[in-house]
Amino acid sequence: MKKTVLSILLLFVVCMTHAQSPNHQNAQLIEFSVQYIPTKPLGNGHPKSPDETPTVYIEDYTLYFEANHPEYVFNIKDEDGDVVYTTVVYSAQTQAVLPSTLSGDYVIELAVDNLLFTGWINL
Repeated sequence: MKKTVLSILLLFVVCMTHAQSPNHQNAQLIEFSVQYIPTKPLGNGHPKSPDETPTVYIEDYTLYFEANHPEYVFNIKDEDGDVVYTTVVYSAQTQAVLPSTLSGDYVIELAVDNLLFTGWINL
């Protein structure tokens, strides 16, 4: 009986993990660095450690966000640091389609509370 319950539980966890990742074979994980945004003071003046960095994949011009993420202010910057695209990615949103007019290497920024997550994408 215990083996059956554990097997069912393991199968459930595997299915849920698979369901949260993109079903696209060519999607690439975006790696993020994190920094503290000092414009918003925290209780004791020290930055909190982020719970975890965002899990975001890119395939062509579509970004895939993990389910149950916080709301992000989303920016794309060119090599000169100019913002070329900005939007809000809401917490219930799992995909964002980027403008097809963008081409080349860009900095991607996701801001939430006092944290800024930064990565690179190539379109």
